[in-house]
Amino acid sequence: MKKFPLSEKDLREVIKKYPTPFHLYDERTIKENFNTLKKTFSWAADFREHFAIKALPNPHIVKILADCGAGTDCSSLAELFISDMAGVTGEKIILTSNDTPAEEFQKAVKLGAIINLDDITHIEFLEKNAGLPKCLSFRYNPADIMNVGNDIIGNPADAKYGLTRAQIFSAYKIAKSKGVKRFGLHTMIASNELETATFLYTAKIMFELAAEIKKQLDINLEFVNLGGGFGIPYRPNEKPVDFQAVGEGIHELFNEIILPAGLEKIRIATESGRAMTGNA
Repeated sequence: MKKFPLSEKDLREVIKKYPTPFHLYDERTIKENFNTLKKTFSWAADFREHFAIKALPNPHIVKILADCGAGTDCSSLAELFISDMAGVTGEKIILTSNDTPAEEFQKAVKLGAIINLDDITHIEFLEKNAGLPKCLSFRYNPADIMNVGNDIIGNPADAKYGLTRAQIFSAYKIAKSKGVKRFGLHTMIASNELETATFLYTAKIMFELAAEIKKQLDINLEFVNLGGGFGIPYRPNEKPVDFQAVGEGIHELFNEIILPAGLEKIRIATESGRAMTGNA
């Protein structure tokens, strides 16, 4: 059972200074959550967590995580501004959004962010309205091979977000022909997930795709963003994510798939939200 961090006396002192209603966050818990994830991928060189600002768009919280070493995952212009306010700039920011207006792309390029496109037609729009960034990523939707989902995020087969396998290869070809030299790969197929198997299956799919992209297109991806989806237990009978098992399992898949493909320098990234702040 989670305990409220303040005594009644302490809380009444806080109320004297801050008018109600307000939200009270436990900074120590947030830092512990981040450190747990960092430890999970301690084997991965230059691992990066991009905190999903949509989960808690509070500049002070984003700054706490940024001070720990986290980047940000943005899906709107407002979230790009929050990143900037919190001191997160450059490629520690990744912008993934749908039906993106020009000013959003322009702000992301100005900040030096990684832009992650979820539709092949966005390449032309991005180039025309903001110019192509130094590092471009594409969001993969494995609907053709993955028949899982949940009530929050739905089934990948029904999702409008992300490129199909055929589109992914075409997108990298187009971007490469336009002079882009640095690339990443992204997916997001789970939300509030507690089962280890889902995270391992996601990693396997993405690592195999990264290896195939190198084989077919001679592109050495700089990073694979496995998305987020790490859940938290809401009911007494639910068990928290076994981060040790997740880390060890993904490490094994990395050694099995990524290393033989000659992609040992690839960076692993995640974009958690709930797992960082949900229990705080």
